[in-house]
Amino acid sequence: MAQAPGNPLAEYDQKWTGHFKQALQKMHSRYNPDNRLLQCPFSSPGYHTTIKQADFVHPFLQAMNYALALLDDQDPAYQQRAYDVLQAVIDKQDQNPESATYGIWSWFWEEPLEQMSPPDWNWADFIGKRLMLVLARHKTRLPAELKRKVEDALSHSCEAIIRRNVGPEYTNIAIMGTFVTLVGGEVLGNSRFKEYGVNRLQRVHGYTMKTGTFLEYNSPAYGSVCLIELSGLVSHMQDKEARKLAEELLELTWTMTAEHFHPSTMEWSGPHARSYDTFLSSNRLSFLHMALQGRLPLIPEEEFTYNTEWYGNEIHCPEHLLPFFGTGDTRELQAQLPATDEFGTRTAYTYMTPSWSMGSFNHGIMWNQTRNLLAFLGHSPRDSFYARLRVLHDGYDYCSAIYAGQQRRGEALFGICFALDGGDTHPNLNLCHGKITAADLRVRLEIGAKGQAPLIAIAEDGAARAEFPGTGLALRLELAAAKWGGGAVRLEAVEEQGIWAIDAVLYSGEAELIDFHAMEEAAFLFHLSLGEADQLAGGPDVQWQQKEGDISGVLGAGADALHVRIPVKPADKQDIFRKQAL
Repeated sequence: MAQAPGNPLAEYDQKWTGHFKQALQKMHSRYNPDNRLLQCPFSSPGYHTTIKQADFVHPFLQAMNYALALLDDQDPAYQQRAYDVLQAVIDKQDQNPESATYGIWSWFWEEPLEQMSPPDWNWADFIGKRLMLVLARHKTRLPAELKRKVEDALSHSCEAIIRRNVGPEYTNIAIMGTFVTLVGGEVLGNSRFKEYGVNRLQRVHGYTMKTGTFLEYNSPAYGSVCLIELSGLVSHMQDKEARKLAEELLELTWTMTAEHFHPSTMEWSGPHARSYDTFLSSNRLSFLHMALQGRLPLIPEEEFTYNTEWYGNEIHCPEHLLPFFGTGDTRELQAQLPATDEFGTRTAYTYMTPSWSMGSFNHGIMWNQTRNLLAFLGHSPRDSFYARLRVLHDGYDYCSAIYAGQQRRGEALFGICFALDGGDTHPNLNLCHGKITAADLRVRLEIGAKGQAPLIAIAEDGAARAEFPGTGLALRLELAAAKWGGGAVRLEAVEEQGIWAIDAVLYSGEAELIDFHAMEEAAFLFHLSLGEADQLAGGPDVQWQQKEGDISGVLGAGADALHVRIPVKPADKQDIFRKQAL
């Protein structure tokens, strides 16, 4: 049953009341009465904000979470504080319809909108949603003047969302903006907002159901956001026909999540179109634990952390999907992602056994937030490992490196080449146009461990082998072909601050300009195999050739053969991805 206004703890949320109050208590401790916001440790993804170093900041989004939680809790002692925080946040919205940043906020009180580079238009959605929930749940409890200001601020957010009008391929914002405008239109009595929200939901539903998945495929971060937003839509909207569409999208999202969960390691199997962590964070596991209503012990009680954003949204996994979270069976999953101008059509493949899972895309950019090739190994979450492919420019993921590969069960054949029209650390916000200054450039198979360290050795044949103590599992990485401007490329074993790796070192030395436009050869083929350590031998050789400007490889024969083709000379992204469709 959805929460009704005036009901401090809805029946659905009773199980988590204690955790909700604990989370709220921690927020109390960060309240700053001077600016009526929350003081939080500074963190940044490295873009949008120009703040590079700070101990603490006052984020507007966390302040809105606090204001909503205070109202949900309905403790009279904190009622005025909730009003004060709401007023402080509303005061910092750009409410000028003639402004380019109309309807949004900056991230931090310390940084005005005009100082951001660029401002984040998603904040109309993120903060607008909290304003909408304040009205949907508590509008009868707000002082008249504050209620009017909240309604005005929500209206500005809705107008900004409508002006921006993101497409259905921007999954989490497409859904969140639908939530804000559709339910916002209902609570404001604004038929234009509601009609826009319903139409947007229809577009998202049609686009997603056509391919059966999201463009932001299998993302632990985006998937969780979509589950929260769709659950909120179902819980709060009044339109019955629109609710049916949201329920179908919710079922699809839960199915994708459940099918990729690996019960032995309690990890979210790859590949991930967007991800911010590799091992699942305690917050992400806590979310799944809560959504399963604690019926499966995904996280120890002492590590469970509750997010007040979950309150009141009736977030629960469908009963028929629960076995996926508890049964360590063998699964093989394949999906075709929606086509885009940049990537064309992409495919995703996942193979899972009780002791390991491995997933990969057929192609993609090597962005820090993308997991194009990812494996998890182990018999328990306390003693598990991951293996993740990266390309590092001075220690950070290089977006203009391009991945292309095929996988069948525990075998993957993949290539790495380079784009001339991509970014360095971000695909759009810091374009480098094929020229970088680098002291180090390498292809890395990174290995993380929760327990014992992996055992890595470089074999006499030049391949590398990693064994995972306590699992009986191993992997083998072979550099099958290397074309690097006539230079030598070697595999080496690396250990750095609790991370282990098998690296193909392309360059390491004094910082110098690497101009990919001037390079005739910059392409690599690799063969990765994963399985039982005592059965993992050298395996079949990769047959490769260089012809007509491409390097192509074949592994195996017949229907199970793996094929990869990439350009030897760096090229534009579309030209590279077009080859994967041939």
